Amino acid sequence: MLATLFSYFTNSFSSKKKSTFLVIFFGCLFTLSAQNPTQKSLEAKRARLQLEIKKMNSLLFESKAEEKNILNEIADLNRKIAVRSQLIRTINQEARILNTKINQNQNKINALEKELQLLKDDYADMIYKSYKSKSMQSRLLFILSAENFHQAYKRFQYMTQYTEFRKQQGEEIAIQTEKIKVLTNDLKIQKIEKQNLLAEQKEEQAKIEVEKREQEVLAKEVTAEKKKYTAQIRKKQDEERKIDKQIERLIRDAIAAANKKNSSKTSANFILTPEAKLLASKFANNKGKLPWPVTNALVVRKYGKIPHASLPGITIQSNGIHIATNKKATAKAIFEGTVLAIQVSSNGIKTVYVQHGNYISLYSNLENVSVQKGDKVILQQSIGEIHTDKVTGKTILKFQIWKDTKTENPSYWLLRL
Repeated sequence: MLATLFSYFTNSFSSKKKSTFLVIFFGCLFTLSAQNPTQKSLEAKRARLQLEIKKMNSLLFESKAEEKNILNEIADLNRKIAVRSQLIRTINQEARILNTKINQNQNKINALEKELQLLKDDYADMIYKSYKSKSMQSRLLFILSAENFHQAYKRFQYMTQYTEFRKQQGEEIAIQTEKIKVLTNDLKIQKIEKQNLLAEQKEEQAKIEVEKREQEVLAKEVTAEKKKYTAQIRKKQDEERKIDKQIERLIRDAIAAANKKNSSKTSANFILTPEAKLLASKFANNKGKLPWPVTNALVVRKYGKIPHASLPGITIQSNGIHIATNKKATAKAIFEGTVLAIQVSSNGIKTVYVQHGNYISLYSNLENVSVQKGDKVILQQSIGEIHTDKVTGKTILKFQIWKDTKTENPSYWLLRL
């Protein structure tokens, strides 16, 4: 059908319009294919979402907080509900695909069984006629009663072909029977898979209902004291903005110091030596392939402007990502480079800056560090132990990537989880 439409429109349009049509046509095809995932891709997505929920349970919900923090609890529940909702949608998509396959296989079985019955009827009729023919006259008599040699030869050929045809019919019946057997086995497996998926969907739906009820209770508490929680968020945002400015100022000062040392020119960006250019090029070429800075990672805050989970109208500006991990976990270098700086906050929490040419990877919220300023680090080298918050019980690495004085989205640089 698509081929017919394609032929009709391309023959009807002028050459200029054809090019426009081709872009739209193939764009639509791409959209359709993107909207129709395969069963294998859905199975992979389901496994990924199940792993993410498992990580959330171990990294966010098993840690015992010293005091109740409603905003944190809502944020964690929102993440879990969102992922579980995705999981349910994925399961439903899988179930629909399986249901289609089950119907297709059942239709194939029905069609094959009809063909098989016709083959069996034809074969039975052939055997019956052959038997009747044998009872009236033998094959030898049939050949010998020919009027001449040519006729006898033709009768012999006919009998040989008839015997071969009977053999082929028997083989075809065996082939059709085997096809039905294979499809029937596939059908049984698919029906079991569908039952398992529906059972999992039911289980996840029950869990999400419980989580939504918890979420509603917490949301009511927040609404009752909205001013209090809004003030808390504003204060936290102010603190984060101060830290962001400190980070930016430290990077600008480091650029100025490096440029003064290595070049007589002045620039707002790093003036790179040939070696630094090569390192920056290698780093850039690995975009989307860099390892995560922690072994067990769960992103709990994304990059950019993010609407607050429980307070409408409030947005959070995030210059990096926040990654929850296990207690006592260490941050690891995502690429080879040099320790540009180590910053220590008033409460003793440390931040390590690793330079990769004109790129900087930044590892913040460290309890202690295992490197010094000026150290050469290699890929996956330990940078330091990540701090565990005594109040929330969570271990979170704050991770950023900078190019000169501009932040980059770390999710675009790291391997997909």
